Amino acid sequence: MYRIQLVARAYQALFVVMIFFLVQGSNAYSKEKDCWADFFEHSQYTGKNFLLEGPTQLENLKNIDGENWDSRIDSLKVGPKAKLIVYDNPDFKLMLREMAKYPELMRSMGVTEKDIKEEDQLFFNANAKIHDLSDFNFHQKIRSLKIECN
Repeated sequence: MYRIQLVARAYQALFVVMIFFLVQGSNAYSKEKDCWADFFEHSQYTGKNFLLEGPTQLENLKNIDGENWDSRIDSLKVGPKAKLIVYDNPDFKLMLREMAKYPELMRSMGVTEKDIKEEDQLFFNANAKIHDLSDFNFHQKIRSLKIECN
C-alpha cells in the first residue's frame, strides 16, 4: 500500500512539473507570436503579401517563399511585440554615407550630398501600419530588413 502511495505522489509531482513547463512554453510562444511584420506589394495593404515572424534578419529579399521581393514592398504592418528596421540597400548597408568620407570619389562618381541624405533606413515600432511607403520616400525601396522582438 505504501508503495502505491509513493508511485501516486511521484506521478502527481511529475504532472505538476509538466503543467508548469507547458504553461511556461505557451507564454514564450504567445510572446513570439506577436512579433511579426506583414509586407504588401501595393499601397493600402493590397496585392501579394508575405508575413515574417521575428526575430529575424534578411540581408536581401531575393528569395522569400520562392519570390523576389527586392524593391517591391509598398505597404506594411508591424505586430504588437515587434520593431522593424528596413534598409534601401542589401546587407543592411548605408553605402553612400560611407562614401561621404571620400569626397573626391563622390565627385568622380557624380554622387551629391542630396543623394547621401536620401539614402536611408527606417524604423517602425510595434503596431505600425504604413499604408503607403511613398509617404516616407521609400516606395518600393526596401532591400533588406530586421525584425526585433520586444
